[in-house]
Amino acid sequence: MASHPSPPRTSCALTPRSRTHPPPTDEPGVMPNTPHNPFGHPADPLQPPPAREPPSSAHKIHDLPALAALRERARAEGRRVVQCHGCFDIVHPGHVRHLRYAKALGDVLLVTVTADAGIDKGVGRPLIPQELRAENLAALDFVDWVHIDHHPTAAELLAAVQPDVYVKGREYESNDDPRFRKERETVERAGGSVVFSSGDVVFSSTALIGAMEQSVDPTHARLAALHDRPELLGPRLFDRIARFRNQRVVIVGETILDTYVLCDRPDVAGESPIMTLRPLERRHYDGGAAVLARHAAAMGARPILITALPTRGPSAEAAEALRRRLTAEGVDVRCVRQDHALAEKQRFLVGTQKVMKLDLVEPPAIDAARLDELVQLATDAASEHGGADAAIIADFGLGLLTPAMVRRLSKALRPRARVLAGDVSGKRSHLRDLEHADLLCPSESELREAYQAHAEGLPVVVWELLQETKAAAAIVTMGPEGLVAFDRLAVPEGARAEQWPSRVRGEHVPALAPIAVDALGCGDALLTAATLTLAAGGDLVQAAYLGALSASLEAQRIGNVPVAASDLRRAVVRLQSATLAFADSEVLRAAHPHASKRPETQQPTTQQPRRATIAEAS
Repeated sequence: MASHPSPPRTSCALTPRSRTHPPPTDEPGVMPNTPHNPFGHPADPLQPPPAREPPSSAHKIHDLPALAALRERARAEGRRVVQCHGCFDIVHPGHVRHLRYAKALGDVLLVTVTADAGIDKGVGRPLIPQELRAENLAALDFVDWVHIDHHPTAAELLAAVQPDVYVKGREYESNDDPRFRKERETVERAGGSVVFSSGDVVFSSTALIGAMEQSVDPTHARLAALHDRPELLGPRLFDRIARFRNQRVVIVGETILDTYVLCDRPDVAGESPIMTLRPLERRHYDGGAAVLARHAAAMGARPILITALPTRGPSAEAAEALRRRLTAEGVDVRCVRQDHALAEKQRFLVGTQKVMKLDLVEPPAIDAARLDELVQLATDAASEHGGADAAIIADFGLGLLTPAMVRRLSKALRPRARVLAGDVSGKRSHLRDLEHADLLCPSESELREAYQAHAEGLPVVVWELLQETKAAAAIVTMGPEGLVAFDRLAVPEGARAEQWPSRVRGEHVPALAPIAVDALGCGDALLTAATLTLAAGGDLVQAAYLGALSASLEAQRIGNVPVAASDLRRAVVRLQSATLAFADSEVLRAAHPHASKRPETQQPTTQQPRRATIAEAS
């Protein structure tokens, strides 16, 4: 192996200035009368050294042709090559001792790792992908070469490398495994020797991983169970997200202006014990049905927003700016005129903590003729181009959508949209009037408030909702506890529905946001992503998962900020990559929505699909 010249030594000690020393200088960054180091910093022993990037160990990882060339050079130079081979899923102290022992037996230590496709230790193994396992080993200073072996055993690689010494653990000394027997014969046939390490400390990666799985908390255990489901594999989710593009979605509901007033830390007024706030900045966000449309556009769909906006009065200018903003983002805005001001909800924040909310909402002033016009706009929009892919009725409880209006819209949109979804917000909304929907997305508190059912079990209340509204499914959000997706359980033939005890089935998806910075708009993001998933041909579990993921992204942002399709793809990778940090180009192509699939002969020969075959290059 080529040696590298060591850098010249430099001294950081102060020395008396002699005639050969240059005179004091005023050059920036150099102290007078003080020799400076090669980095251009003063040689002050009290000052920390400059920050530098740690050296990379990637140069130690070699493919087979490069490894063969290195082996020939070492043989020509008379250097002794020692090889170790294994999975090295989690590099633990036992591995380190084993490799140190091997290094002491020669001049060059080669560590070869079994590729992911060759490991058969159960679902989810290896825990660490092959590229990262190779990097972990290369980072050890006593390891010289690293190679990823794509063969099922090390025999073929041993025949190619012909190490002088092949080191295995002490447990192999009495092992009669035919695979190891072939490896030993290959080494000895080429003139090498097989040595067993001391085995004074024994660790097991499998045992360590098993112990970690047993100690995992319920949230992570539930996520692991979800990620084992075939419909939640990354490539399938990427395909659903890709199919969001160009979906025609009709969105009907009230438009709200959400204003965040950022304030200085509160104080107590002198005249009485009341809180005092000093506004520093105002931020405006589109809310209500408008943010549903923005989410849909950001995810690749073609939303049509049916709403009411003022055309005169103090908020007419804000309404026109909102229309222009939505149009620029790809939203087709169709509205009826309203005579009252645009609804505004002001929230006062100190840091990220909301301390007060002010609702500037006037009673609606829309006559019957304009309500008829609103229904007609929604009907026409859903009838264009042979029908809509999806329609969403969003009742934010401001008075525009009365119970009669909700029923009229449900009746008009149901035959014209492949997927009909609905959501409500607040106590004045009309959840029970959203009829014949494919999906309803209330919160648990909204659902229980609608039925005044505060003590009954959640499945019982959901069953009442599905029966009354004739809805197919419901996703009930529960704040930090996540959500439960409910759909109807088929009644066995010959049984009466009222006698069937398990009338709904539920799938729990835990909250996916590590920290909820701002809960505003999480339900809107969930409803949009779940509806588009169903419209893209996904099932309820996929809709709930992508909806929860979209809500988690929104929860980590201040204000109503649209979630884009690229955000969702990255979030899928981030959440599911606990067992995959890198993937080869074949997996990347398989994961990409438009990539061609690999031929059958190139598929990895694993017994079960690994849940971690996910990657996305956004």
